Amino acid sequence: MSRGSTLNALICSMALASALTLLATPAARAQTKGRARARRPQPQAQAPSQQDTRPNPAFDQAVRLGDEARNADRLDEAIAHYADALKQRPKWVDGWWYIGAILYEKDRYEEARDALRNVVALDPNRGPAWALLGLCEFQTREYERAGSSLLRGRALGFGGNQELQAVVTYHAALLYIRFEQFEVGFDALTEFVRAGNESPKVIEAFGLAVLRMPYLPSEMPSDRRDMVMTAGRAGFDMAARRMEQARAAFDTLLARYPNEPNVHYAFGVYMLGQDADAAMKEFKRELEISPQHFPAMTQMAFEYLKRDQFEDALPLAEKAVQLAPKMFAARNVLGRVLLDLGQVERAVKELEEGTRLAPNSPEMHYALGRAYRRAGREADAKREVALFQKLQQETDARRNAQAGVGSGEEANGNGQPKAKP
Repeated sequence: MSRGSTLNALICSMALASALTLLATPAARAQTKGRARARRPQPQAQAPSQQDTRPNPAFDQAVRLGDEARNADRLDEAIAHYADALKQRPKWVDGWWYIGAILYEKDRYEEARDALRNVVALDPNRGPAWALLGLCEFQTREYERAGSSLLRGRALGFGGNQELQAVVTYHAALLYIRFEQFEVGFDALTEFVRAGNESPKVIEAFGLAVLRMPYLPSEMPSDRRDMVMTAGRAGFDMAARRMEQARAAFDTLLARYPNEPNVHYAFGVYMLGQDADAAMKEFKRELEISPQHFPAMTQMAFEYLKRDQFEDALPLAEKAVQLAPKMFAARNVLGRVLLDLGQVERAVKELEEGTRLAPNSPEMHYALGRAYRRAGREADAKREVALFQKLQQETDARRNAQAGVGSGEEANGNGQPKAKP
């Protein structure tokens, strides 16, 4: 592992391993632009325990009429017929699924949410239902529930519905940003970079992540829009490795907003891989504007660690941990600095806490393994190295999967509802 691992690299690798990270999700250009009609959702295999095969002519008639209306886009009529069918068989999962998908399409989010909750209660393994439920909960402002539902849908899969995957990625990124997980949100948004989606909504989301503004787009102050869009342009180009265009956008951002929080920090992150001295100046300038900016402290501590300037790194890392005790990257750099200063016991304590906070981070297990070895705890060291190797292999596999994602063009021919942002 490189001694100079920076905050972004550390957190983004954790994001890849995190259960909430959305992996290998292609994004179509249209997915964060317009609205989309429901695509006649098709029934999925119903759990055997929920199937009712007893003859029921009234049920069969209601289903037939509902299907005919749905296929003809007479959606209100379809809802009424499916509701009649559900009176006959309240545990008919596909009926709740049809109603939920149609109501979502009609922007009747509370009703759609309730129908979809019936779906996942009856059949907890339906990934598309969990995803659509999360999108409804997002619209009803139940943000924590939305995040949980989107996670469940991501874990179960979307049955090949690439558009639904992309819309889930977009909304999950917005939730990460709102909950101040800015690096993770930025990492999720890179799916749109790979798909070539530079829509205004994507650029706006990048801007919120770059400027570390914990808002949804609808909550953003109107007088911040130009700043956010300029930062978003810089962030998108940086993620796309279009460094000259990113630099031009950052120059505009700095010229217009030289004293705004997080502007110098964002530019410092951009400069870190090109001119570390210039990056350090930007981080110091950020601390002049925002004296408790713990991400800037953490970035500086990592850079001093890379330069073997441990005494310079120590107070920054300690202050970052004091300000953000749940930030595992700060624990990582503090533990590594302490280890290089010979304070092995303190180093072990910090790295153990960092590993507890981020159990799926390969870097945390690697650093803790080094500390255990220095402490003479060879068995513990071997365990941590083995965990590091396992997690690193999983991380590499996920990165390879992301790199192999297709163009993101629409491939929604499986009858799932098209999703809208």
